[in-house]
Amino acid sequence: MTEQHSHQFERGTDGPKVIVVGVDGSDSSLRAAAYAGGLARRQHALLAVVYVQPVMAAGAAFGAPVAETTDEIAEDLVTYIREATERVKGIFEVRWEFHTFRGDPYNGLVKAADELKADAVVVGASEQAGHRIIGSVAIRLVKAGRWPVTVVP
Repeated sequence: MTEQHSHQFERGTDGPKVIVVGVDGSDSSLRAAAYAGGLARRQHALLAVVYVQPVMAAGAAFGAPVAETTDEIAEDLVTYIREATERVKGIFEVRWEFHTFRGDPYNGLVKAADELKADAVVVGASEQAGHRIIGSVAIRLVKAGRWPVTVVP
């Protein structure tokens, strides 16, 4: 009698291999990126830095070039991350990739974590007072219960 085991992908059994961190240029998101970078280094994991570009209704922008602005933010973030990586070169190395997704921050990070097969998600604590009432992206990610989520103050 032979016993067959199905070999199924199981996340997080030996520590994270892919860590997704959400960045938007805010101080808390940059602290989250630094924390996630250290975690990725210690775990020998891939750091997937994700910027979610907001999508606005055509009338909401009142003619402002929203796409150009969010593209500039993404370019600035990549430049910032590259410079930070260069500063620590030789001290420690981190494998990282930069990804942009479109949408609202919560759905964009969920899509990123799913597509990149994230083992862990790191985000900065919300800096907006209204989120204490309606719930922040971090709280919604924790409630989704699909990955370990670290919220960096």
